[in-house]
Amino acid sequence: MADAAHSTDLIQQAVVFLGAAAIAVPLFRRMGLSGILGYLVAGIAIGPSGIGFFTDPGTLFGIAEIGVVMFLFVIGLELKVSQLIAMRRDIAWLGGLQMLPTTAAIMAALILLFGLDWKASLVIGLALALSATSIALQILQERGHMRHVYGKKSFAILLFQDLSVVPILAVVPLLAAGAGAPKTGAESALAIAVAVVAVGGIVLAGRYLLNPMFRQLAKLNSHELMTIFALLIVLGAAWIMSKAGMSMALGAFIAGMLLAESNFRHELEADIEPFRGLLLGLFFMSVGMLIDLSYVRSNAALVLATTLGLIAIKFLICIAIGISERSPSSGYLRAASILTPAGEFSFVILPLAFGLGIVSEQAQKLFMAVAAFSMLLGPLVSKAVDVWLQRREAAGAAQPHIEDFEGANGSALVIGFGRFGQVVNQMLLTAGTNVTVIDNDIEMIEAAGGFGFKVYYGDGQRLDVLRAAGADRAEVICVCIDKQEAAVTMTEIVKQNFPMAKLLVRAYDRRHAIELMAHEPDVVVRETFESALVFGRGTLEALGQTSEAAEGFLEDVRKRDQARLEMQMAGDIKSGAHLTHKQAVRQAVRPTPLDAPTQKSTGLTPETQTVLDKAAEQAGAQ
Repeated sequence: MADAAHSTDLIQQAVVFLGAAAIAVPLFRRMGLSGILGYLVAGIAIGPSGIGFFTDPGTLFGIAEIGVVMFLFVIGLELKVSQLIAMRRDIAWLGGLQMLPTTAAIMAALILLFGLDWKASLVIGLALALSATSIALQILQERGHMRHVYGKKSFAILLFQDLSVVPILAVVPLLAAGAGAPKTGAESALAIAVAVVAVGGIVLAGRYLLNPMFRQLAKLNSHELMTIFALLIVLGAAWIMSKAGMSMALGAFIAGMLLAESNFRHELEADIEPFRGLLLGLFFMSVGMLIDLSYVRSNAALVLATTLGLIAIKFLICIAIGISERSPSSGYLRAASILTPAGEFSFVILPLAFGLGIVSEQAQKLFMAVAAFSMLLGPLVSKAVDVWLQRREAAGAAQPHIEDFEGANGSALVIGFGRFGQVVNQMLLTAGTNVTVIDNDIEMIEAAGGFGFKVYYGDGQRLDVLRAAGADRAEVICVCIDKQEAAVTMTEIVKQNFPMAKLLVRAYDRRHAIELMAHEPDVVVRETFESALVFGRGTLEALGQTSEAAEGFLEDVRKRDQARLEMQMAGDIKSGAHLTHKQAVRQAVRPTPLDAPTQKSTGLTPETQTVLDKAAEQAGAQ
């Protein structure tokens, strides 16, 4: 009966946990906020300080730490050793620039304002200088900014912090006055040797054992066995590192990084992802449960002021780093805002320091609450900064600053400095061409300036801007923007006002190309068509065709397509202005009589030609 009652209690707790998360997380996401805030608030609500469904969050917190372990395993899995080497400068330099001054500033504030001794101040400073990796990365992923410059630099800082956890956890016992610290040099040497052996063992196993074992499991065609083995790797590496006296998360991170080059990386990530998400949510709910609301209510002003002070210190130091690195202001402001919350390991370091007698119980309660509230307020700060920057950028676009275009005398005028325009610009500069580039994206212009490129601010749809940028003197004008309507407008303006310049235009798809061709530019290039031809040529060569034969097939497809476009332009496509987008695409890609003689020259059967015609109709977006 007792076992049955215990099982019922466990089911009830699971229902309460999942129900609270199911209510809070969607609610916060609907408000445009991070789901992590939802987990924290749900934890506060069902914890000892709230409704009280859970009275012992410490037990839950121990289980929830596995979520952080799996989170760092996935981070390692996405980070190849070659990438880590390539990022070494940003990791060491930017990470050190953030970590050391932030720790020093927090230490100074604690000594001056709270009267703490240097040991307690150092441990608390190190704990609070860390940032919440899971919060920052989730914000970057939700915004789609992981590959932005500021996203990569933020990730480098977070990675440095995660790697710093190991020496921090090693230093804390050394600061303890009691039995927590090693008593002799021999014990310290032994601890270091054990750590080296543990790391070496994981590295060797990852390099020589894991891939062969995965290959054998794959032959069994058992998905559940792959999942079991994936969990065994993560938890086994974490357990080995914990037994060696180091961070469990570091063990998982190393294991993930070793498997990043594996053919089974995506399979592993898919297997771990559901467990990682659930346990990471459990971690943040347990953090919310650990907040002592009675202490917070009694010291609300102190907790709030300290939290805001911590956020301000971290925010200002990150801004100073961004300015020193000459990064775009929008980038370093966004980076600073996502790095303000205290890190997950604050809730590991502070209890450890309290257990060793380095910090008092009151200090632990205060700074645990501060760390938790920084996780609550940090995403709100990040959201506010992002909204403000978006409004500033929109205002800058609506009321552009006046550009003097001094030195804009290039023989080539490139409009648009996105991913397409950048490659065009590289080609022109490599050939020694004098280029003038204009764009109306402030962030892109600032980023280009950081790499030494001069990009003028200007809207290519305005005739006065084109004249000021030297369009009347340019030999060639390249329209490289990705906005279809704006590209058509620019094409029309250029052809009417600067007929002596050769005009090359980037087209989004076939329909857009036909629309542009009505204005008679010199060259229209569909952004995916040419790259797809090159890709197809490479595929034919991989299948054994000679380079000459593959090039012949490429030219045949290009000529047939160009002839089809010209026939459509000269024929009934001109009367299609009234058609819907879907109808116009169907008309633009329909088979034409041109295909008949081509069958003979290429040896295509009627059946194959029918397949090609249907494929052309499906490829209306090319």
